[in-house]
This record gives sequence, structure tokens and C-alpha cells, in this order.
Amino acid sequence: MKNTLIAFALVAGLPAVALAQGRGAAPQAPSTPKAAAPVDLTGYWAAAITEDWRFRMVTPPKGDYASVPLNADGTKAADTWDPAKDIAGGEQCRAFGAAGVMRLPVRLHVTWQDDTTLKVEIDNGNQIRLFHFDKSAPALAQADWQGLSVADWETVQQGQGLAPAGGGRGNAVGAALSGSLKVVTTKMKPGYLRRNGVPYSGNAVLTEFFDRTREPNGDAWLILTSLVDDPAYLTQPFMLTTHFKREPDGSKFNPRPCEVTPPVLGK
Repeated sequence: MKNTLIAFALVAGLPAVALAQGRGAAPQAPSTPKAAAPVDLTGYWAAAITEDWRFRMVTPPKGDYASVPLNADGTKAADTWDPAKDIAGGEQCRAFGAAGVMRLPVRLHVTWQDDTTLKVEIDNGNQIRLFHFDKSAPALAQADWQGLSVADWETVQQGQGLAPAGGGRGNAVGAALSGSLKVVTTKMKPGYLRRNGVPYSGNAVLTEFFDRTREPNGDAWLILTSLVDDPAYLTQPFMLTTHFKREPDGSKFNPRPCEVTPPVLGK
């Protein structure tokens, strides 16, 4: 009987696989994180500097760490910042590590490196972040600026404000994908939350949520909510929201290295 149904489907131009699965059968789950993506984050994105302009567009003077919940050790480290010493020691990328670079005036180029790895190229500082959905990805041999980032498409339980997957009646209660990408980054080298030496330690944990919006006028925005947890230097987690606007192409994407001369400080 089953073979007869499949043969009929082929003659009628219907998807034979759907009939072979049987009426009411649950749809097959996407085979890869790329195929499962509930939203497309790829493309070129430019940071919109609509808040904290004096911390992001210029390098603030030493000791200006307003709004960052530094503890005594964090304050001490920030007060001893010496950009010339960083450059001389080959540490000029401290402000371009994962926990700080996304707040700089940057452009992003987001692509899929493969079916389980999302690649984020950052022009300012010429950095590359890799978001690994494969939990078996090899661990880093040693810490680096961008650390080890493990990604997941966020899920919520049906009944928590998300329509059942497929939109049909009678679907079983369970987990469904939302539009958020969650990324947790560890194994980072010590770096700066701001370019004027506001520190985070090598034990810091960076948790990020990426969401994409589609506006009525056709604009698309990438909204990044980030949380830095670092008991070594912070009295509480440091939370920020950063916005990026989608660009039509990469004509303005201009990779450039980390600073090799001491920055001019803002006032």
C-alpha cells in the first residue's frame, strides 16, 4: 500500500517523501545549524554609534571609566594603562578582543565558514570571530584575542509567547527556535572593555545574543546584547546593547590592523 501511494504521488507531482513519512508525521529536523537558522545574520553590517559616542569614537583619557562596574583591582588596572607599553610588548590588540571589539566603530562581514561555523570578520583591528555550533570543536591550545565561542540557536518552550513550530493545530508542546543566536565566549586573552585600558581578565566570560529586525522601510538591524562576567575586575556583570545596520554590499568594508602608534586621547 505504501509503495502504491508513493507511485501515485510521483504521477500527481506530489512530494513522495512527505507521503512516505505518513500523514501527521513530524517534519524532519534540519540536518545542520546552518540549515536550522531561524534568521539570516549573514551580510555586511555597520555599527551605529548612537550611544557612548565619547567612549567609542575616540579614545577616552586614562581614568575615565564611567558606567563600568569596576572593583578595586579593576580600577587599579585601568589607572595604570600605558598604550605605548602595550604596543612595545606586541599587545596593541587588547582593545580588539572579543569582549571589547564589538563596541568600536566597526563593520562586520558575517558568513558561514561551513555548516556548523558562523564567521564574523571585523574590519577595525582586522579580527575574525568564529562561532562554533559543533560542541566537539577542538579546544584552543592557548587563549587568544577572540577566545573560544560556542553558539546555539536560542529555543523557547511553546506557550511562552512563541507560536508552535509549523503553525498547525495539535502540535505537541516542546522547544521551538526563536530568532536569537546565543554565543558564549571563554579562553580570551586579557583585554580592554574600552580603548583606554578598562580591563577584563583572562577568566572573563562573554555571553552574547544576536537578533535581526526587518523594518517597514526595508532597513535591517542586527541587535547585539552582551554580558561580560568577570569577578576579577567587575563588581557585577557588565551589560550593553549595540546596534548594527545592514549595508547593501562590502564597498565600505575596510580591514585595517590594530593601532601601532599610541592613540590620541579624547577630552
